[in-house]
Amino acid sequence: MQQLLTHLHGFYKLNEEAQQALENCFEEITLSKGSFLVREDSVCRHLYFLQKGALRGFYNLEGKEITHWFGFENDFVTSFHSFITGEPAVENLQLLEGSILYGISKEKLTGLYNQYHEIERLVRIVYEKYYIRLEERYVNAQFKTAAERYEALLTNMPHIIERVPLGYISSYLGISQETLSRIRSRL
Repeated sequence: MQQLLTHLHGFYKLNEEAQQALENCFEEITLSKGSFLVREDSVCRHLYFLQKGALRGFYNLEGKEITHWFGFENDFVTSFHSFITGEPAVENLQLLEGSILYGISKEKLTGLYNQYHEIERLVRIVYEKYYIRLEERYVNAQFKTAAERYEALLTNMPHIIERVPLGYISSYLGISQETLSRIRSRL
């Protein structure tokens, strides 16, 4: 829990009462590699903080899995569209490693917003960071070459090669595994 609180202080420092209320609403969850946090067509009712481990978000498209994001330590992870709207998720969130997470339900988080406006501000800042990452991903996909996308990935997540299968990385980059192998051999 201390890792979560320290991470949150980097965004916005809560007063003691709000911090204690937030701390009381998160619960620790330990899951094994291959477990799913969210499956498509189910409603995502929790926001998670990934203390230890890794996961991927992916879609199923015509029988093929398309990886569109990764989460690692100190990331907030959820199916944001489903979590916010209450509609069924169109993506799957699967753990790539045994993981320790802290989860908070939508209902508890909404209650905290109503009671502590500074928690609402904190979560808004977290959402803004998520939006920026999403926009950067979109810009990279639209305007950078495959090699440039791979180099950016290594710059932003240098540990990814040791932790994520190359098939998932190539899917994330929108290229074949053969193209990824050629890019890697040139670098």
